[in-house]
Amino acid sequence: VLLVSHDRDFIDRVATSTIAMEGDGQAVVYAGGWSDYQAQRRADGTEDVAVKPRRYKAEKPLQSTRSGLSFTEKHRLQELPVLIEKYEAEITKLTVLMSDPELFTRDPAKFQKATDALISRQAAIDQAEAEWLALEERAGA
Repeated sequence: VLLVSHDRDFIDRVATSTIAMEGDGQAVVYAGGWSDYQAQRRADGTEDVAVKPRRYKAEKPLQSTRSGLSFTEKHRLQELPVLIEKYEAEITKLTVLMSDPELFTRDPAKFQKATDALISRQAAIDQAEAEWLALEERAGA
């Protein structure tokens, strides 16, 4: 039976003789498995031939996989804290306006407009904070 395997332990346990390709077209028969082959080569004074691993040139991916942020993303990361502060100031003003207990009875349209603005500003601040967090994580990676 001719057995070809990369599993040296398996060859040691199964093989009774090893045929090694020594190079220059020579095949030499050694008694035993892989460890026996290695021991006999050292005893013969034959030096181990270092097998050089093949190096394959990786193809470049179609899309750039660079880490970090683009110029636009860096600018946006710097701009977002200012935008968040602006939204927080607007929310504070709207909250003060809506804290007037007479606003709804005096001017229901203004109350509704302030309510809608407060809801939209809160959604905008939530989105800006999420975007800032995502950009900050990418910048740190």
